[in-house]
Amino acid sequence: MVRYGFILLTFCTTLLGCAVAPAQERRPIAWDGLGQDPNKGANRAHVAKRRAPTNPAPAASDPNQERERMLGTLRPYSDAWWAVHDEIEAENDRQLGTKLVICPRCVQSPPADEEATGSVR
Repeated sequence: MVRYGFILLTFCTTLLGCAVAPAQERRPIAWDGLGQDPNKGANRAHVAKRRAPTNPAPAASDPNQERERMLGTLRPYSDAWWAVHDEIEAENDRQLGTKLVICPRCVQSPPADEEATGSVR
C-alpha cells in the first residue's frame, strides 16, 4: 500500500511541474459561461486598462487583407493562386506563433544528433 502511495505521490509531483509554471503574460482566459467569469475582477482590471490602445491601428495593418483581395482576382487553384494562398497561411501561422504560449518545461527540443521529425526507425 505504501508503494502505491509513493507512486501516486511521484506522479502528482511530476504533473505539478507544468501547473506551477509562472505565467509569462496575463492574457484573457477562455470562459465556458458557467460560474464566475475569470476575466472580470479586481486583479484583471488593471490589465485591461493597460492594454487598451489609445490610438487603434487601422485595418490596413493586416498584411493578409491585400493578399485576400488579390486572391479573389486570381484563377482558383492556379500557380499564382497557390503562391498567394501559401503566403496567407504562412502569415497566419506566424501570427499564431506569436500568440501561442507553451510551458517551456513541457516542450523538450530533440538532441542535435536525432531527427527533428520524431520518426521511429
